[in-house]
Amino acid sequence: MKKVLVAALAATALAGPVVADTKIGMITTLSGGGAGLGIDVRDGFMLAISQSGRDDVEVVIEDDQRKPDIAVQLSDKMIQSEKVDIMTGIIWSNLAMAVVPAATAQGVFYLSPNAGPSALAGQGCHPNYFNVAWQNDNLHEAAGAYANSAGYGNSFILAPNYPAGKDALTGYKRFFEGELAGELYTELGQTDYAAEIAQIRASGADSVFFFLPGGMGISFLKQYADSGVDLPVVGPAFSFDQGILQAVGGAALGVVNTSQWNKDLDNATNAAFVESFQAEYGRLPSLYASQGFDTANLILSALDVASPDDADAFREALRAADFDSTRGDFVFGPNHHPIQTIYAREVVQEGDVFTNKLLGAALENHADAYAGDCKM
Repeated sequence: MKKVLVAALAATALAGPVVADTKIGMITTLSGGGAGLGIDVRDGFMLAISQSGRDDVEVVIEDDQRKPDIAVQLSDKMIQSEKVDIMTGIIWSNLAMAVVPAATAQGVFYLSPNAGPSALAGQGCHPNYFNVAWQNDNLHEAAGAYANSAGYGNSFILAPNYPAGKDALTGYKRFFEGELAGELYTELGQTDYAAEIAQIRASGADSVFFFLPGGMGISFLKQYADSGVDLPVVGPAFSFDQGILQAVGGAALGVVNTSQWNKDLDNATNAAFVESFQAEYGRLPSLYASQGFDTANLILSALDVASPDDADAFREALRAADFDSTRGDFVFGPNHHPIQTIYAREVVQEGDVFTNKLLGAALENHADAYAGDCKM
């Protein structure tokens, strides 16, 4: 496992050793399946750290390889040996469930830039756990709401069999008012969807909703496009985000998907983020990159108020969310998950680049369904 130490310096040529006042541990997926998601979170996060020009923050970055046991080992090392104050970075909900409860129980702050399992939003919430992205159900709830507005009445739905997949189908069903032509859980990491597409073909559905992040979504969309099944597809941004679309190509054109962010959201912070990310990394940012960027800026805003050593003051500074988000106004609900607008967007082609354009709000100022179960 390769470890990367990054000291955020205002000027890298400063002489002498740098002693960081705050140490952040980032465990994310940088190799194997889903590596693109972790790379985007890391790059968005580090862009914000770099732009801050601070010399009092150190970020320790490790690759979890999308394996829960490795994530747990890395978390233990970061807390016990590296003495991190704050942790972040995990993409996958099964890894979050393996790491977050133990980390917060040891007094470490955990800020999620992605995974938002329902178990951590409701009864398993914790004062030191904040989710800067969404609760897992949210984008899928918005997809269900959009499907209603599009007049779909008989959806075939599928997702991988892991916590986020279960939250996905739960979220879609919570808002979708029609019938289900079929419901399937696939294997996590699956690449062959011939059997599932055959079931869709025979189901009598008028629409398909799927949540298959990373390479799973690429495989499904290509096979679906080649199958000749001509049913409209709806999904969350995770299956239609910037890093995925180039691999899928024209098979995704016209698909409507849901997201709390897009590159054409009209606010100054987002415009500057998109421009600077593209200049720094030579590619358009993804949803994941925006979440990494927002997570870092939230942490930095709280550090302007208090040190993590003063846990109560630092926690209150995080709750205040006094930072400029790529999403515009940002506010936490009582369980430390965002209350936010989730948009419908459509896959389009701009020159040689496949990307998304905003269509409008699918759910406005939307809170998650589990906040009432959180007792903090």
